[in-house]
Amino acid sequence: MENSTARRLADYVLKGPNRASQGAVLISSLSSAPKPKLLDRVRDAIRTRHYSYRTEKAYVHWIKRFIFFHNKRHPIEMGEPEVARFLSSLASDGHVSASTQNQAFNALLFLYKEVLGKKIGLIDGVVRAKSPQRLPVVLTKEEVKKVIDHMNGLPRLMAFLLYGGGLRLMECCHLRVKDIDFSRNEIVVRAGKGDKDRHTMLPIAIKESLRRYIESNRGQHQEDIKKGLGRVALPNALDRKYPNAGREWTWQWVFPAPHSLHRSGYWREAPAPSSRIRVAEGG
Repeated sequence: MENSTARRLADYVLKGPNRASQGAVLISSLSSAPKPKLLDRVRDAIRTRHYSYRTEKAYVHWIKRFIFFHNKRHPIEMGEPEVARFLSSLASDGHVSASTQNQAFNALLFLYKEVLGKKIGLIDGVVRAKSPQRLPVVLTKEEVKKVIDHMNGLPRLMAFLLYGGGLRLMECCHLRVKDIDFSRNEIVVRAGKGDKDRHTMLPIAIKESLRRYIESNRGQHQEDIKKGLGRVALPNALDRKYPNAGREWTWQWVFPAPHSLHRSGYWREAPAPSSRIRVAEGG
């Protein structure tokens, strides 16, 4: 890429007597262009591979901690011993869980393999966080009913979908209006675990309550559109392909949160935070 650019500049300079100075300016500007920062390169690599935004935030977080743990040394100057010391510190000093330690390790592997192009060999001497062997807690139907009966409003509606439709927490928070088919009593879960779509049932017990709730949000959406709001973020490149689709009703979140500034720089409707139902369950 750089060689082809240089050849084009050279041809441009040779074709005219007064273009030598202009070519020199262009070449010097190319050579002096600032290189992207490391964390920006990490974000670009993650988005190119269509990883989730939660994965992006987690990986950037662990890479920052790794750099600060070693007194802001650049990762290209470090290798297996530094990675081992950092991971061991997480287990021995930070007392993190095994899954957290594995997430940090995956973030560093991604950094070295996909961003820096540096191979990481066998990492010896890592103090591993222990994975507890515990039996899962499975609630009976009566216990589930008692939990839901102590909930009110929107959290109760979401809890019904979790238990009745078999949705994961974030799958429920990221439902869109078009994903619910009332005529077929069906919910389409898109980009679930493993980035897979699947169909699940719509619980009959909340069908009418959910229908009324969605219709009540439709008027608010029209008011938001008049104010220049009411736009949601679309997956992948759909924002560019269909610039107006983000305002359409069918793409709106079933459980929207207040307006927030999206990473694209525009005000977007965000899905409901998972803490909304976690707090309700805990209370």
